[in-house]
Amino acid sequence: MNEVGIYVHIPFCKSKCNYCDFVSFAGREGLEKEYIDCVKKEIKNRTNDNDLVKTIYFGGGTPSYIESEYIEEILATIENSFQVDENVEISIEVNPGSANTKKLTEYARSGINRLSIGLQTSNDELLKEIGRIHTYKDFESTVRMAKRAGFHNINADMIIGIPNQTIYDVEDTVQKLINLGLTHISVYSLIVEEGTKLEEQISSGNLQPIDDEIERYMYWYAKRKLEQNGYIHYEISNFAKPMYRCRHNVDCWNQKEYLGFGVAAASYENGF
Repeated sequence: MNEVGIYVHIPFCKSKCNYCDFVSFAGREGLEKEYIDCVKKEIKNRTNDNDLVKTIYFGGGTPSYIESEYIEEILATIENSFQVDENVEISIEVNPGSANTKKLTEYARSGINRLSIGLQTSNDELLKEIGRIHTYKDFESTVRMAKRAGFHNINADMIIGIPNQTIYDVEDTVQKLINLGLTHISVYSLIVEEGTKLEEQISSGNLQPIDDEIERYMYWYAKRKLEQNGYIHYEISNFAKPMYRCRHNVDCWNQKEYLGFGVAAASYENGF
């Protein structure tokens, strides 16, 4: 059989972050049901008995912003349309403030076994600066709820190179994530994308970008600190405890095939 991954794009958000250039929309909640129905139809149209699904990844947007029943419907459609490996890795991106105990419990019940929670920084002022709608305490609360719901495989995203960010902010964020005992940490360098609010703020002189040398120092600090605490640096931006590498990431990195469903989702099949 042909082993594949599946990516499902959920484009809905409560608000759009200042740095985000992904295909995502705020204020479109009235389209959620129609959108999910279209995604399910798309999945059914791509049914292939020769494909064995090894990983499923819900990205966005903010997948945790919509009702959990929609996620369950998509998973049921995948299971009815493809052969799904009994040890499939199923990941969903979660933002603090958009997930509650009910949603997280229903995720676990539906077979989701990996969470990726967007923190970005432990500095609340920096979170406001980049348009995030949560605080660090909200993030910690989400992690606690996730663990109570039965999740053990939890990633946190953090960003380095944010305007006004200091090395002390990065040290604080890294240490707090280590203290939480997370199994996976992603460290992304901020990219100022054309057409974003952040790009406008920098172009107008309202914000000053971080010097490249300082940003590189932040990266090497995070790398050393995480490796000293048992995290394996297995990809440019990804660090994992042993046995907790994100299988979806690894398969994409190794150019294995994956099917993309939803608006703006890409697939990789037969070398294309």
